[in-house]
Amino acid sequence: MSDPVWVPLLLSLKVAGWATLLATVSGTAAAYALSRWRWPGRDLLDAILTLPLVLPPTVLGYYLLVLLGRRGIIGETLAGWGIELVFTWQGAVIAASVVAFPLVFKSARAAFENVDGQLENAARVLGVCEAGVFFRVTLPLAARGIAAGVLLAFARALGEFGATLMIAGNLPGRTQTLSVAIYEAVQAGDDATANMLVVVTSITCIVVLLLAGRLVPVGGGRRDGGLR
Repeated sequence: MSDPVWVPLLLSLKVAGWATLLATVSGTAAAYALSRWRWPGRDLLDAILTLPLVLPPTVLGYYLLVLLGRRGIIGETLAGWGIELVFTWQGAVIAASVVAFPLVFKSARAAFENVDGQLENAARVLGVCEAGVFFRVTLPLAARGIAAGVLLAFARALGEFGATLMIAGNLPGRTQTLSVAIYEAVQAGDDATANMLVVVTSITCIVVLLLAGRLVPVGGGRRDGGLR
């Protein structure tokens, strides 16, 4: 594992893991809120939260620099506390989590909206509190859809390039993730390293997609979870 080829892989796994955790928590919470509560501007908020899915990663990276740079809206405050995110692996985590967020959000929202409301109401009638309804009824029924989104988010975070490069840079051993390492290897003419990293990335993403496909098969299940 001391071989430099594996350093970006390990860093990418760490970044993707933390980014997926952040995207899962925030994406699931946002999905539940938008699937259950109605208020003016809900559709606009949905569009904004989905925006990272369609914006060029470099645009997202620029937004993050504006927010988190030393003279940024948030970065200036963090710098006063001695916290620096630009050109750090933590900055790469934030960039990857922003890019991966919509995959969890859209999958989780669809899963929550597919939960049979009669089952939730039945739990309320039996005296279960709202938190209990969520954790004992809603979340278990939506778990497969959420898990599929989480797997896709992990794969997306693992392969993130543009936003990560802008916010975290390309520092070998510190912020150089798989995708950035592949780009540098190609630029340097190191075909052997590039080929190895490409194969590792491709295999990982294929495995993740296969797992996601098994969780949510084409055609889906019945909306009521098979209960009649």
